[in-house]
Amino acid sequence: MKYLTEYRNLEATQKVLEQIQKAVTRPWNIMEICGGQTHSLVRNGLLDLLPEGIQMIHGPGCPVCVTPMELIDLAVTLMERGVILCSFGDMVRVPGSGLSLQEAKSKGGDLRILYSPLEAVRIARENPEREVVFFAVGFETTAPANALSVLQAEKEGLSNYSILVSHVLVPPAMEGILGDPFCAIDGFLGAGHVCAIMGYSQYHPIAAKYKIPIVITGFEPLDLAEGIYKAVLQLEKGEYRVENQYKRAVTEAGNLAAQKVIHQVFEIGDRQWRGIGSIPNSGYVLRPQYRGYDAAERFQLEEKGDTENGECMAGAILTGQKKPHECPHFGKKCTPRNPLGAPMVSSEGACAAYYHFASTT
Repeated sequence: MKYLTEYRNLEATQKVLEQIQKAVTRPWNIMEICGGQTHSLVRNGLLDLLPEGIQMIHGPGCPVCVTPMELIDLAVTLMERGVILCSFGDMVRVPGSGLSLQEAKSKGGDLRILYSPLEAVRIARENPEREVVFFAVGFETTAPANALSVLQAEKEGLSNYSILVSHVLVPPAMEGILGDPFCAIDGFLGAGHVCAIMGYSQYHPIAAKYKIPIVITGFEPLDLAEGIYKAVLQLEKGEYRVENQYKRAVTEAGNLAAQKVIHQVFEIGDRQWRGIGSIPNSGYVLRPQYRGYDAAERFQLEEKGDTENGECMAGAILTGQKKPHECPHFGKKCTPRNPLGAPMVSSEGACAAYYHFASTT
């Protein structure tokens, strides 16, 4: 398949790895933002093939992982009140402080697992006597579809549809990490799918302010090897700018039509990040004219603050302070079948990647 198989070419990837080896003269810490990139690095064995001096730090770029436990609890509360809750499948086993969505379903809750929020609009149309809520989780990539679902519900005059919003944004998270006085990150691999929507112009000020290279990459082995190589070349030369490795999918401006829809329905606000805490201006909230579609307001749901499992190291994992296998519960008390936190159960979680694919722990 064009633009896929050639980026899984082992010989081409090996050549880039050899170039990295020749370029490196000192240790560098590089953080990949996206959980999909983390899984690809681990699954394809790239962490073991990189030069010893290159340390990959796994970032917070898994939307399921950073969705606060309290929002899981609110979603469960909606199910207990008789609401039809619609969600992507990767959210259903993430633990709340009490029940997961899957456990709430087993106790009689009405949970529908969907591929698109527009399916939730259809369910609302077909069930006018029931309240329907879509659990709108994600980074910038899923925001256009969630915004469109609100616009479609408005167009159809559906008064029984709303969304429980948990949208977070990548650039503020990067600044939050870089602003930590103990941060030891030298470079970033930017999330290609996010930049396909939003472009990458907003990363230029971050690269300049923190004097750090940011390379936008894809998710296949060759993408990641090339992204690491570009970051290493900049670091070795003392340069810090934004580069776009993922040119086949990303432009500097991004998808303007998608951005227009996002900005029509959402505005920027503060957001809680699971295991990390509140990051100012790091998420989307519904604009005042669309607050009628805000499930938290419609059902007068109150967020209770941090209720994170004290045994879970999600915060340290998501900010790159610890590797999954450094957690004392990894693979023991915490497994994909019985997770203590979201990074072990999410399809993009770093802990799940290490559990399933890492050669050593």
